[in-house]
Amino acid sequence: MSKTILITGASSGIGKETAKLFASRGWQVVATMRSPQDEVDLVGNDNILVTRLDVTDTASIEDAVAKGIEKFGKIDVLLNNAGYGAYGPLEAFPMERIRRQFDTNVIGLLETTKAVLPHLRAQGAGTIVNISSIGGQMTFPLGALYHGSKFAVEGISESLHYELAAAGIKVKIIEPGMIATDFGGRSFDFVNDEALSEYQPVVQALFTTWGGEEATSRASQPIVVAEIIYGAVTDGTDTLRYRAGADAVELLNNRKALDDKAFIDGMKDQFGL
Repeated sequence: MSKTILITGASSGIGKETAKLFASRGWQVVATMRSPQDEVDLVGNDNILVTRLDVTDTASIEDAVAKGIEKFGKIDVLLNNAGYGAYGPLEAFPMERIRRQFDTNVIGLLETTKAVLPHLRAQGAGTIVNISSIGGQMTFPLGALYHGSKFAVEGISESLHYELAAAGIKVKIIEPGMIATDFGGRSFDFVNDEALSEYQPVVQALFTTWGGEEATSRASQPIVVAEIIYGAVTDGTDTLRYRAGADAVELLNNRKALDDKAFIDGMKDQFGL
């Protein structure tokens, strides 16, 4: 019998590539997104159910889980992929946008997980895969909100790894590096106030470094991450963390090998700070 994966944030990037990859390998896919009426690529495949799920909307979460079970009979894997990155000086962010970052990346992940857990627990088996980032283990300038949310995802996932094992449920963390998507696209929320002059050299350094040829040339395509997710789900192990992308491996190895001062000094040099 085919297995089923429910994916949040499947309208683009990692989520969409993962939906396509799993479906191509015989899986049934519940591909969820905020605006399913706009989806073109994933419709028309009998193995894929495209339906609405907004991780900040409780009713939509519950409805998507119910529709997935109704369509395919069960859910074996939950991929918590929906999320975005809020960057910029903390002083420039209004509180509603601060809350939105954590409501999406952290509270939404928790609520979606809670909605699927009773089903997985009743089966006595299942896997939860949470998309973190290298930014869940290290930080870049101006990323207090994004990194705070991804550090939270890491802690939540590691703790659940113990907690859910008794119910036969595995927990996996995927840590991608830079992904080849539009730097200013919908997964990136940048806020700045040029009147906050002290922060502007840091703002310029961030855009210069991340928009440079070296950074973009090292970015991985979303399919690279999708393949890592597929391997994590199917490898039969209880491995917790999986790095995705050559830059993720290099940066996280450096972070692990160096003390705080050495690593932070190196990052300052890289950004010209």
